[in-house]
Amino acid sequence: MKGSQGRRRVVAVLSLLGATLFWAGNYVVGAGAVQSIDPLSLVFLRWAIALVPLLVIAQVVERPSWRSVLAAWPWLLALSVCGLLGYNLLLYLALEHTDAFNASLINAFNPALITLAAAVFLRERLTPLAVAGVLMALAGVLVVISGGNVGRLMDTGFGTGEVLMVGAIIVWTAYTITGRLAPKIPPITATAVQAAVVVGILGPVRFATGGLALPSTGNALASLLFIAIFPSVLSYLLWNRALTVLPAAGAGVFLNLITVFTAILTTLAGQVHTIAQLVGGAVVIAGVVVTNAPAFRRQGRARERPEA
Repeated sequence: MKGSQGRRRVVAVLSLLGATLFWAGNYVVGAGAVQSIDPLSLVFLRWAIALVPLLVIAQVVERPSWRSVLAAWPWLLALSVCGLLGYNLLLYLALEHTDAFNASLINAFNPALITLAAAVFLRERLTPLAVAGVLMALAGVLVVISGGNVGRLMDTGFGTGEVLMVGAIIVWTAYTITGRLAPKIPPITATAVQAAVVVGILGPVRFATGGLALPSTGNALASLLFIAIFPSVLSYLLWNRALTVLPAAGAGVFLNLITVFTAILTTLAGQVHTIAQLVGGAVVIAGVVVTNAPAFRRQGRARERPEA
């Protein structure tokens, strides 16, 4: 029994590693894709391609009650606009102006921002340690954005890419808080329906504003297919599979690996990282760990309790 449990945990950890690696790939591959496909077209094509596999997997794995799912349409509409549409559109717009590693470093602040928002909007308890963690993570983001010279921001302000990426994590925070309030819907099913909403919204908009920018080269097509399949379908599948074994708080720690994997992938691609990026990124991740320390402790105590 224990051996079987151990194997399930190993598979869950490997699933989380795969999910975060593919999400990191979205930053790296997305930065190249926006050079030939405009962000609006990229978001539309990504979810249009991912929609059918998501629906099939949802039906086979989760077997949802579609009538109950569709009854929650106001929530799903809000989640679609904030998450699959808003976050990804702002991310790809940001990648037109900043590099993938910089974007991932700013994104690493997101868990700390979600903790802060949950305290404000959901009345969740915010401990002094969590406040210190949020401030630490924010300091790390400022180091990244300013290139190590925070005082320079007073003169030059924020770069366009950085502002867009901050907007992206604010929108994702709204998505997360809304998701906590929304009726419980099987996760892959929810993603599939949200993808359908995004396609339904963006289709008319994109065609009314000049039509789709289709991939014009083999590399652009390969980038689009990677984005539509790996971070859009497989990451969600792997992530939700892992959550059937590991608690959400423990799985959430793995989100910090998106930045680590992005650093590795961009280094392999030949990008040179600055000291400010590395130091700021380390401070952001440390701040997020400190912010979530109470959740880690609760998880540890739950593990220590004997099973009934």
